[in-house]
Amino acid sequence: EDGYILTNHHVVENADEIRVTLRDQRKLEAELIGSDPAVDLALISIKAGELVELPLADSDKVRVGDFVVAIGSPFGLGQTVTYGLVSALGRSGLGIEGYEDFIQTDASINPGNSGGPLVNMSGKLVGINTAIVGPSGGNIGIGFAIPGNMASAIMEHLKEYGEVRRGYVGLVTQDLTPELARAFGMQRRGGAVVVKVATDSAAERAGLRSGDVIVSLDGRAVTSSSDLRTAIGLLRVGTQFK
Repeated sequence: EDGYILTNHHVVENADEIRVTLRDQRKLEAELIGSDPAVDLALISIKAGELVELPLADSDKVRVGDFVVAIGSPFGLGQTVTYGLVSALGRSGLGIEGYEDFIQTDASINPGNSGGPLVNMSGKLVGINTAIVGPSGGNIGIGFAIPGNMASAIMEHLKEYGEVRRGYVGLVTQDLTPELARAFGMQRRGGAVVVKVATDSAAERAGLRSGDVIVSLDGRAVTSSSDLRTAIGLLRVGTQFK
């Protein structure tokens, strides 16, 4: 009812004017509420009645092999739907965005799909289509979407502040590799090893030291260093966690 719309930062970046075309062909001027280039998300708003909200799924429950549908306007062809599978989860280290935790899908994503929804078979949002890997800039079955839970958290920041005010605890970490796990005498996979703790930081005051291994944050499993960085980056400044 408030007319909020999530899209990609790169879709509205440097725009002098933003216009939204609805399914019933209404064309409306949009206001930029806020944008986050580090995750490539932007929040805009329109003033209109009879809008339908897209329900959100819990993207943490998405599994490899789930069927998904991508919706967008590839190459300007509006209201296009493509169908595929979730190919992988937690993709990071691609150098596409500053914070990466992508859902990978083989549903066809092309230029013009950016900012469109990736939905499950119940029609609920599981991700925001954002990037492709292809030698010619077209679809070869490797597309990436920002998980819905991450997008929802970013949206709340943008609604309240117009920007994302990321948490910082003062840690440098690296992945817990099988070799490091054996060296530490640990029988586990996944985690983040503390390499350095900043002086007079929240991490130091909490008692974290080099060599510590972080395996969860607020009850959510930490699988890698980038996973930890993303999780902390989504927390509001001043948030307390375990």
